[in-house]
Amino acid sequence: MRIGVPKEIYPGEKRVATVPDVVTKLVKLGFEVVVEQGAGALADLSDEAYVEAGASVAPSAAALWSGSDIVFKVRAPTLDEVALMHEGQTLIGFLWPAQNPDLMQQLSAKKVTALSIDALPRTLSRAQKMDALTSMAGVSGYRAVVEAANAFGRFFNGQITAAGKVPPAKVFIAGAGVAGLAAIGAAASLGAIVRANDTRAEVADQVVSLGGEFVKVDYEEEGSGGGGYAKVMSEGFQAAQREMYAKQAKECDIIITTALIPGKPAPKLITAEMVQSMKPGSVIVDMAAEQGGNCELTEPGQAVVRHGVTIVGYTDLASRMARQSSTLYGTNLFRLIEELCKTKDGIINVNMQDDAIRGLTVIKDGEITWPAPPLVVPPKPAPKPAAAVAEKKGGHGHGSSGPMPVKTLAMVFGVGALAFWAIGAYAPAAFLGHFTVFVLACFIGYMVVWNVTPALHTPLMSVTNAISSIIVIGALVQILPPEAGMNGRPDQLIQWLAFAGIVLTAVNMFGGFAVTRRMLDMFRK
Repeated sequence: MRIGVPKEIYPGEKRVATVPDVVTKLVKLGFEVVVEQGAGALADLSDEAYVEAGASVAPSAAALWSGSDIVFKVRAPTLDEVALMHEGQTLIGFLWPAQNPDLMQQLSAKKVTALSIDALPRTLSRAQKMDALTSMAGVSGYRAVVEAANAFGRFFNGQITAAGKVPPAKVFIAGAGVAGLAAIGAAASLGAIVRANDTRAEVADQVVSLGGEFVKVDYEEEGSGGGGYAKVMSEGFQAAQREMYAKQAKECDIIITTALIPGKPAPKLITAEMVQSMKPGSVIVDMAAEQGGNCELTEPGQAVVRHGVTIVGYTDLASRMARQSSTLYGTNLFRLIEELCKTKDGIINVNMQDDAIRGLTVIKDGEITWPAPPLVVPPKPAPKPAAAVAEKKGGHGHGSSGPMPVKTLAMVFGVGALAFWAIGAYAPAAFLGHFTVFVLACFIGYMVVWNVTPALHTPLMSVTNAISSIIVIGALVQILPPEAGMNGRPDQLIQWLAFAGIVLTAVNMFGGFAVTRRMLDMFRK
């Protein structure tokens, strides 16, 4: 099958749906790739780069659409582009079916199959590699900080210079989703004092981990909605939230808003009065401008100055980093194609039994299939009856995990005491000392390693290296030759046991250090 990548014709759109590095991978899957002439020019990707990667170049949009089985798009197609489509074609891109019902009818009339990348069920863990919304939100959040820094005109970090002291900028971020977290990380890395708020209390730890301070609304209400998004909050919560925003507007130099719920207008978080209360020279970057904006004074697509405050309402933040965005988006589409073409023979199969693919598919062979049915959540295991729990905790008898009966426990201790008496009565004194150390070592090893929760076994690897080093020293003492200070060379059995001990503990030691290093790398930027 042939994949076509047309040039985006939406005003100001610089992204392209795939890049040369991804073209190489698509070709290996068995697909032909054709790119419209100049499709990647605004993202600094030349036609020659696509040709070197294995793609061909179509001279016009008409030639590309007519000769492609699958079309990769960024923006939803226009009426002119829909007119170029043919029956049986597959379209993949941001289609926004809830906002574009007319487009859905036009595509259905063409009897095509349409996969809307924005309809991906984001709650599926295996769908993360295809989640283009997250990829674009991350780029937009980073770019929002860059735009804010450009409009602010002062340092983000505090400095003490010969010319005087410069205080750090104070940045408040409304909404700690993917875009908000990206903005928090970027602003904190520039040295600003970063504060953030979100209706979902569980993101507080994420905000702090990125160097921000979580500002809580003085109102108790859970804000988690379906699909990984926030929900619409109650009037009481919104009133308390507005009060908190008003306070932050007076104190902060920069506000970045990210609040959006799919299919609904952007909530108005920053009022005109709040803007008027901000210090002259302050900046607001409204990332929800395309859906009306979170600020009452936002003008979508423009940067305006109101009451001495610059309000940035750009709707193309991801497009302003076109090459980076195109690379991430192209990778997301490649991961989707991998799911559609598991046979790696260049032929896709839109499997409607697959939850991720079913969620993406808004039109199948001309039939509108959006919205997808809700995902089936596996039922929680039924709680065990109280009687069964009590029996498990305190029951006795065969197969019971309860405590050992008193009579059996007494017999075990009696046999153990008899064994110790026999060893003490007939064994050499030196052996008895070593045997005591061995028993204590077994007990300590059990308490330090085996008795620890399995979730802590990985960080425990570094601690057990100390124990392993003691074992190595003991084994080396046993394997040393007589001239090294031993009273006599140990017999061959002891030497081989000592050698095996050195090998096994060496594996444990080096493995422990390797695991510990990988674990620490997870916390390094």
